[in-house]
Amino acid sequence: MGIKERMSGNEAVAYAIRQINPDVMPAFPITPSTEIPQMVSTYIANGEMDTEFIPVESEHSSMSATIGAEAAGARSLTATSSAGLALMWEELLLAASNRMPLVLALVNRTLSGPININCDHTDGMGARDTGWIQIYAENNQEVYDNFIQAYPIAENPAVHLPIMICQDGFITSHAVENIVLLEDKAVKDFVGEYEPEEFLLNAGKPIAVGPYSVSNYVMEARKNQEMALENAKEVIADVAEKYRQLTGRGFTYFEEYKTADADYIMMLIGSAAGTAKEAVDELRAQGKKVGVLKLRVFRPFPAREIAEALKNCKAVAIMDRCESYNGNGGPLGSETKAALFKNKVMIEAINYIYGLAGRDFTVDDAAQVFEELEAFITEGKEIEEYKYVGLRG
Repeated sequence: MGIKERMSGNEAVAYAIRQINPDVMPAFPITPSTEIPQMVSTYIANGEMDTEFIPVESEHSSMSATIGAEAAGARSLTATSSAGLALMWEELLLAASNRMPLVLALVNRTLSGPININCDHTDGMGARDTGWIQIYAENNQEVYDNFIQAYPIAENPAVHLPIMICQDGFITSHAVENIVLLEDKAVKDFVGEYEPEEFLLNAGKPIAVGPYSVSNYVMEARKNQEMALENAKEVIADVAEKYRQLTGRGFTYFEEYKTADADYIMMLIGSAAGTAKEAVDELRAQGKKVGVLKLRVFRPFPAREIAEALKNCKAVAIMDRCESYNGNGGPLGSETKAALFKNKVMIEAINYIYGLAGRDFTVDDAAQVFEELEAFITEGKEIEEYKYVGLRG
């Protein structure tokens, strides 16, 4: 039976953590993720969970301690945002290469400079090649649902990789929405107990974690990581299906909103999908065949599935809330175009940059993008590739 409640995204994540009751949570505060460890520590102080909370001196230390706890055999997690994730950079690579199935609650916030604390995807996308699974949410309900699915994905023996559960800073982390929660027992039954096969504190069975690897072994280790990330696709799908059976909610790699007959599709990640859906509803009322593809899973990147979902439209606008500084577009644009090319889907694909450092992305902005796509196809009007939406001056 679902519990109807009103919560911010940060509250929803902290509530999910309480229900899962992991063994260890090291953390260091940084806006806008500070509330998550603050709320978890309150649950612990009130006797509502028995997680070992470890206050540390930096985000580098929080990820180091999380890796150490996970290596010892404890189910572990931490939370951060923006520069905190950047300070963890070295440790992110170690967590993945040591195959630690720990969880990171990432509240997406732009990275400096110039200094700003508002939302974009600079932090998560900057860590896209560290070997972590990355799952993004549109709203508070989704971040709660995604977090409950995190450990069953990461801890699966075919995967054993760390996972980031991402949500948009302030837009969802601090905004309060209606949400449906699961009963504690349902969450515990779904997540299960962590029973690692190999861990440092396993008496009589010594192992080494993070030893120096000579050149004869590194490529094989990297290939094993890549294979695990590929395995994660099937596991993500299986876990999502089990969660749908439990709750009636969710989808696998992406959500398709009115795309079945759409001539023009907008593809994007995170909270702006709600804005894009509103624009789709208004344009559909005018007879326009438009739709939204909202990506949930960015790592592993579901290239074949995306190409299949887009193959029947005339044009797609790929929206990046992150600047990649490669002169050609953002991370989502680059990877989606490569996916289309590899799978021989020859549609028009235009990359846009929007919403950097919290810049508003409105229903009118989304409608304008759809209008540009239509004019490009029907009238031959050129679109400025790699355009910044809402840029002043």
